[in-house]
Amino acid sequence: MVFTEFRTLDEKYLVEYIKATPALSDKIGNNFDDLKIKEVGDGNLNFVYIVVSPAGSFVIKQAIPYVRCIGESWPLTKERAYFEALALREHGRLSPENVPEVYHFDRTMSVIGMRYLEPPHIILRKGLIAGIEYPLLAEHISDYMAKTLYYTSLLYRTTTEHKHDVAEFCGNVELCRHTERVVFSDPYKVSDFNRCTSPYLDRDAEAVREDDILKLEVAELKSKFCERAQALVHGDLHTGSVMVTRESTQVIDPEFAFYGPMGFDIGAFIGNLILAFYAQDGHADQGNDRKTYKEWILRTIKETWSLFYKKFTALWDEHKDGSGEAYLPGIYNKPELHQLVQRKFMQDLFHDTLGFGAAKMIRRIVGVAHVEDFESITDASKRAQCERPALNLAKMLLKERRNFQSIDEVVSAIQQLQ
Repeated sequence: MVFTEFRTLDEKYLVEYIKATPALSDKIGNNFDDLKIKEVGDGNLNFVYIVVSPAGSFVIKQAIPYVRCIGESWPLTKERAYFEALALREHGRLSPENVPEVYHFDRTMSVIGMRYLEPPHIILRKGLIAGIEYPLLAEHISDYMAKTLYYTSLLYRTTTEHKHDVAEFCGNVELCRHTERVVFSDPYKVSDFNRCTSPYLDRDAEAVREDDILKLEVAELKSKFCERAQALVHGDLHTGSVMVTRESTQVIDPEFAFYGPMGFDIGAFIGNLILAFYAQDGHADQGNDRKTYKEWILRTIKETWSLFYKKFTALWDEHKDGSGEAYLPGIYNKPELHQLVQRKFMQDLFHDTLGFGAAKMIRRIVGVAHVEDFESITDASKRAQCERPALNLAKMLLKERRNFQSIDEVVSAIQQLQ
């Protein structure tokens, strides 16, 4: 069977597809008798199948031409699979320990075949809801962010290489527009897709829509998101895009990847850890008040930024005389000037991180797609009690981000606003 035009895979059709694709059939030893197939796409956008046989396994992900959680009334290009495969391969080359390997990509069918992250891997967000500590999380995620962001930036590359890849990823404009809408626009106006924990947060959502300073600041972040092609960012690096065990951290789902501001990835991850922190009181019970766990989350927030800073600047120091064209060695040739430039760059990146992280938090509370951390708190008034301080912190961070000089100050602010 030849697959010359797009159609949505069901289980029966998937088996035919695997048979016709050697890169996939070889992975399961061409054994179709004991094949187990399970559809697990609990995300907002795609179909995801786990394929397991005694000889091997893989995951099949297919992009469909609309937003799955909303339906055909919200169309979305299936070309996103092409950019996801591209980003998985590029990020996988730069950080192979933290990105699953791609075995197969089919642009016509919008299908990616990749490594199956077998149990006990679970989605990080679910682990945070369950109160599980991941001792290596900050170590691994900081490693992934430092390598993927540094090596795809002008700190390492020539402008010729950079522009070539920027042009390629400009094709992912439709998913960027989706982000522009749900992160930087909808929460600040009346929109059909917005929702909040009503009636408890109705007034809070209204306050977001009436806050002129907030709107001024979010416009600046939107402009950076749209105009600043700083590095190849994942584009959706929240705790639902990371799979973990106590020993392993794997970043998945980079279909929103594009050349954008580095702080958008770092902020997405840290912002979602902050949401997880504020959700903990809603998951506490008599057996576990979650206090120790909340301290672990705060430590992880602190370590994620501190380790990222250390690793990113170490890569920069190591390659400062290389071919990167942001700061030419012929000009930035004194150690004190190198340090000055680096400090300024990292401070700006820190403030971007706080701004984007805050914007991501706000949209998860009063915008379209909410997070399971809060949604799984069934008592609505209790949920609102967890969401309100998170929203207040996010508004403050977005408006006052330039006043923060260190991650410790941010953690103190989180502790004070509970």
